[in-house]
Amino acid sequence: MRSPFGRRAVALSIAAAVGGFLFGFDSSVINGAVNSIESQFDLTAVITGFVVAVALLGCALGAVLAGVLSDRWGRLRVMLVGAVLFFVSAIGSGLAFSAVDLTVWRFIGGLGIGIASVVAPAYIAEVAPRQIRGTLGSLQQLAITLGIFGALLSNALLAGVAGGASSQLWLGLEAWRWMLLVEAVPAIVYGVLAFTMPESPRFLISQGKYDEARAIFARLVPEADLDQTMKDLEQAIAADKKAKGVSLRGPRFGLQGIVWVGIILSVFQQFVGINVIFYYSTTLWRAVGFTEQNSLLISVITSVTNVLVTIVAIVLVDRVGRKPILLTGSVMMTVSLGAMALSFAFAETVDGEVSLPGAWGPIALVAANLFVIGFGASWGPLVWVLLGEIFPSRIRGKALGVAAGAQWIANFLITVSFPAMSSWSLPLTYAMYAIFAGLSFVYVLLKIPETKGMELEQTETLFVTKERARAGRSA
Repeated sequence: MRSPFGRRAVALSIAAAVGGFLFGFDSSVINGAVNSIESQFDLTAVITGFVVAVALLGCALGAVLAGVLSDRWGRLRVMLVGAVLFFVSAIGSGLAFSAVDLTVWRFIGGLGIGIASVVAPAYIAEVAPRQIRGTLGSLQQLAITLGIFGALLSNALLAGVAGGASSQLWLGLEAWRWMLLVEAVPAIVYGVLAFTMPESPRFLISQGKYDEARAIFARLVPEADLDQTMKDLEQAIAADKKAKGVSLRGPRFGLQGIVWVGIILSVFQQFVGINVIFYYSTTLWRAVGFTEQNSLLISVITSVTNVLVTIVAIVLVDRVGRKPILLTGSVMMTVSLGAMALSFAFAETVDGEVSLPGAWGPIALVAANLFVIGFGASWGPLVWVLLGEIFPSRIRGKALGVAAGAQWIANFLITVSFPAMSSWSLPLTYAMYAIFAGLSFVYVLLKIPETKGMELEQTETLFVTKERARAGRSA
């Protein structure tokens, strides 16, 4: 990390992770504006929910498209496309004149998020030295948490200056519109960076541009390792080209087993219900005695906690390893979600509002924050690390796209279903999330090998070897 090579890899990884910042910003900025949008356009609760959640459908499509296009066009061109989509979405959403066009702009922003969710981890994994690849891969999740924090903080500041999200601020536009417009700034930064960063050397080699790839690798690996690094990659890519017709298709429900590993990890990351805390936390905080005015401040504090524990994960991932951290996080999430389910089993409804009597309110509040800590220090960043390193290079772009697409579909299902499920039974809702957290522990324990300190070409063989061994036993 202290060598010139490590510092250059860090700089490139940070630049790529700006897409993660936009990812977090775009997915959270709507929270401060949603009540004003509902009032401005006279929307029903169902339509409001769809306007909020439609971006997640765009995310799923964007993730799949990014996987295909990044293998065809290269990582940087696809990053530039994502930056343009973020910029267009920010301007269109901020100047929206109806729920219909706002939905379109939200969907376009979702396409940008989906692209960022795929391209950044792939690029980082392909430029990072193996000794610090896990640390640099975690920068994607750190950037996402910083984006969430940035969105919530800017929402609070803009609403505070205007005197409310629906109040006019500058140029005759309401504060909620400026909340959405401000995303244009980081989108421009992301686009500029996409013009200045070098292309992934692995992609260049796959396109036959050996001299360009060598020049980039010369700045990322010591001279003594340069020839061997180039030789290893050329051999790996040559082997991939021999299997030119390879696809994601396989014998396991139509897909290769390794693709299902990525899908399952992605689904577990969302099915534990983390976005319920960030999208619907106001109900929880009011239930434990906080005023509506303070709920936004609490959300900002929660996002700061998320940032801090993500930094902890970044520090530990290449020292402790992926698997122990994931298992510990699963335990913390299972226990904290179980405590939330138990707390809400004692909930009372007063004047139509959920209230937790006695000590159950503080218990739920502590449990919610422990859940955020457990997720932020484990499954939040480490799933992105694993998705960047488990897939064979010949299908990495496509497989990452499918896994990220599955993640966004799972996110959409949780986001859309929570209001209805919570009105039916909050205890059972949180109990369901706790069950998924427990299942994530079992899955990692039985199915995920440790990949710490390995070259990308080595990590993929772990999963292939396990599949061949199983096939041999069945034969």
